[in-house]
Amino acid sequence: MDKMPLILLGTLMLTLIACGPAGEGAAGAGGDRPLVVATTGMIGDLAARIAGERATVVTLMSSGVDPHLFRPSEGDVRHMGSADLILYNGLHLEGKMGAILSRMERGRLVVAVGDAVPKERLLELPGFEGQYDPHLWFDVQLWSLTVSPVQEALAALVPEHAAELAERADTVRRALTDLDLWVEEQIAGIPTPRRVLVTAHDAFGYFGARYRIEVVGLQGISTAAEAGLQDVDRLANMIVRRKIPAVFVESSVPRRSIESVVAACKNQGHEVRIGGELFSDAMGPAGTPEGTYEGMVRHNVRAIAEALR
Repeated sequence: MDKMPLILLGTLMLTLIACGPAGEGAAGAGGDRPLVVATTGMIGDLAARIAGERATVVTLMSSGVDPHLFRPSEGDVRHMGSADLILYNGLHLEGKMGAILSRMERGRLVVAVGDAVPKERLLELPGFEGQYDPHLWFDVQLWSLTVSPVQEALAALVPEHAAELAERADTVRRALTDLDLWVEEQIAGIPTPRRVLVTAHDAFGYFGARYRIEVVGLQGISTAAEAGLQDVDRLANMIVRRKIPAVFVESSVPRRSIESVVAACKNQGHEVRIGGELFSDAMGPAGTPEGTYEGMVRHNVRAIAEALR
């Protein structure tokens, strides 16, 4: 939040009230249970699975919301001001929320789950020394490292239920191990020359590194600036030259950028189709299979495998 008046910010942070909706999953104040606020759906899903009935988990960013551009509303700030625990990704994913997250550290537990990943396993951004790709969740094995900080933070709120939380966390880790193996098998079934994932922005770097598929994004890591004509032509030339059969749109990025690439390929005599819509920076709608982390991953991988085989 770039220029929120300090008086208003202080008022919102110090006032603990019953909160209204703040994105999918918002259920009001925690009542007798601790209130946990997660920035993204991926983190909210993880926290809810570990917490069970021991905490109320609210997710700020709903389906289709781009976290690179998200600015918290006054209602979101009130939710955070009432929270016992705030969980966020870090690594500058929530680019517009940096200042407010720093202020929220005064008086409550605030945890960046990305801090659990060793620096040597992070992907450094080309040309930006010391800056790393924040899209950790696309490597399921890597994402499993975020289970422990979430479990530990929840246990700090309800230490009497620490053993129960640890058991749930172990269940989540086992499920993620199974999911990781399934993704490996699906991607390995794509013929090597076709194993190229073209998307709207460069969010799938960890996915490519873990599952051995080349990833090419029209835009860079952030979606703050739109792709230009040179970007479209560069990508279209590569697709035509390598006869790539399909490209993919993303649920949180406007379709027009990839549609421009498809049109540019057609102008060169190569028919490339849109292989499907992938969930990148946000999960699917609440209450759908894609509204869970595992469901989102399975949806993406099925779409990729079916379009590129």
